[in-house]
Amino acid sequence: MDGNGRWAQQRHQPRALGHRAGVRSVRKVLRAAHSAGVRYLTIFAFSQENWKRPELEVKLLMQLFVATLGREVASLNRNNVRIRFVGSREGFAPKLQDAMERAIDLTKDNTGLTLLVAVDYGGQWDIVQAARRVLAAGGEITTESLELQLDTRGVPPPDLLVRTGGEQRISNFMLWQLAYTELYFCDTLWPDFGDAEFARALEWFASRDRRFGRLPESA
Repeated sequence: MDGNGRWAQQRHQPRALGHRAGVRSVRKVLRAAHSAGVRYLTIFAFSQENWKRPELEVKLLMQLFVATLGREVASLNRNNVRIRFVGSREGFAPKLQDAMERAIDLTKDNTGLTLLVAVDYGGQWDIVQAARRVLAAGGEITTESLELQLDTRGVPPPDLLVRTGGEQRISNFMLWQLAYTELYFCDTLWPDFGDAEFARALEWFASRDRRFGRLPESA
């Protein structure tokens, strides 16, 4: 969800207002994904590298995170959405960790769309911590054993990755899981990304010939 800061700067506003506008786009995309029959939606809310941002911006992001969880979780629960968090939560304040646990507990029995929120997450971290878990249990590192220990275990690999804001890189997100994911990059800044942009991404995805290493049917 790239482009919140640039969106605010283009309007001569503080970056924090861009992040708040970005929350509105999350709501729009969540509704659009639910309507389209998407079963799993992951949002990259806070990367491990984001800790390097200015202290004030990180503090405002954490405050926004707590406020958004408190405001949105009841609505998500009413709409049968299950919430999961992936990433290391140890660096967050106890108040935020408690809010995350309450959201998980409230929605754990829901059977609709699963919303994965990646926080303090990094793809390299995920692979390393999975390998450590396998070794700690005395196991052998294989494709299957690592996948069972990833923070996304139990969730199918993503079919589609959408990155907004014009950058064309993965930025350490789900490096293992994206092996055969279709990558969609668009110039739209995240606060301007809504139903129409999401529909275009799905339309593009539907046009892809996904062979997973196999030859085309016509070959």
